[in-house]
Amino acid sequence: MGFGVSFENDWYLLLHTPNQESEIAFLMPNLPTQAPIFQAPFAGKGVYFTIEVENVDELYESFKNKGVSIAVDIRDEDWGDRHFSVLDPNGIGVDFVRYQAPENE
Repeated sequence: MGFGVSFENDWYLLLHTPNQESEIAFLMPNLPTQAPIFQAPFAGKGVYFTIEVENVDELYESFKNKGVSIAVDIRDEDWGDRHFSVLDPNGIGVDFVRYQAPENE
């Protein structure tokens, strides 16, 4: 996906998008040095990520060629989106989408 590592140690990972416009962090659970709200392990329920990409078909083929398990095969939705989804190692859904207007509008 082209994410880069902004910072990494044994218990924390900070990644940035290719254009360095956004970042996402991952923290090991149960670290006594962290505030209690950051200590609980994530259960992987009720959340998913949507990542808009320019060429969803190209990314889909790239993932398939790398052997990434696809949870939702690439498809066009009635509301216009073209997308596919995977599950990350924690079971969190990641939906890769190219937004577009529906054909009938």
